[in-house]
Amino acid sequence: MPGLTNYPPFPDNVPTHPLLVVDYELLKAGDEEEINTFWTAATTLGFWYMKNHGADELVSEMFDMGEETMDLPFEEKMKFEQGDDGMSFGYKAPGANATDETGARDTVEFINISQDDALAFPTPVHRTYPSTATARMEHTIRPFIQHSVAVNRTLMEILGKRLGFREGTLAQLHGLDETSGSEARCIRNPPRPGGISEEKAALGAHTDFGSMTFLHNRLGGLQVMPPGSDRWQYIKPIPGHAVCNLGDAMYIFSGGILKSNFHRVVPAPGAQAVLPRWSLAMFTRPGDSVVLRALTEESSMVADAVASAPERSIFGSDQTSKEWFARRIKYQRTKNQKGPQTWRQSRGTEHRPDAA
Repeated sequence: MPGLTNYPPFPDNVPTHPLLVVDYELLKAGDEEEINTFWTAATTLGFWYMKNHGADELVSEMFDMGEETMDLPFEEKMKFEQGDDGMSFGYKAPGANATDETGARDTVEFINISQDDALAFPTPVHRTYPSTATARMEHTIRPFIQHSVAVNRTLMEILGKRLGFREGTLAQLHGLDETSGSEARCIRNPPRPGGISEEKAALGAHTDFGSMTFLHNRLGGLQVMPPGSDRWQYIKPIPGHAVCNLGDAMYIFSGGILKSNFHRVVPAPGAQAVLPRWSLAMFTRPGDSVVLRALTEESSMVADAVASAPERSIFGSDQTSKEWFARRIKYQRTKNQKGPQTWRQSRGTEHRPDAA
């Protein structure tokens, strides 16, 4: 359960990948050593632990909201289902998404709350939500989203400065005055003692769709495949530390300098597998009208990276963030699966050899 504090220990006999740890308070203060560590993480794996982020109390309240929502009758939750047309906001039932090109179904259920809807509440921008979410919109969901937005924008601005962008460039691309795919997601995956086969991984291998992910886990299950490796490795959850990662938009804006790495979610390992696995994420994504292309005019570093890239097509795309995101959401839905080509359309990273 989300409120539990004494979980079975994460096992010491599974392969794990160490992440660099950054201190958010030191980053905000402009500590150069901490910024160097952050830059290293962002340009190698694209994942890092972050401490002193100030969100722990809000995270606990969001997990309570998630539990209250998942405890609703299935028929009630389905009144707020995402649908099959490319909208991400709302409830997603177990099995609604494919996890690979064979059409294998996922096992997770989650509720996505649009940043736009939370900030404009009680006026709907995209849709309405279950009563459990509505009841907590002002005092739980909105504060969590506002805090997460501030964290993600701070991190993006630090990276933008290192890339040579003008101050505020990335903030403008993620402005709150335009609708976007930014959302908070609370996820429940059922307990799976004994694990599952590779073919039935809870969430298929993927890169994240947007710019920055602020993730909170209580149990293991998140895995990454480091560049140059063919083995999945667990990311060990550490109390008080968020797991943060970059998404494909930052990969594109930076000409591939910043990394958006493949990851997946499988059942928690060892004794943790007997419990439901809960996680909470804030996905910050560019404004709907933002064209996903490398910002070569903003930075000679980015221009040089694009010039030397073996495959440049993604860096000159004319797709907007809204078009790109909706395509990925639509074609990962089980009902839209029509074979391997449909699956590839859901990836959004067809230009990358490691996305095959």
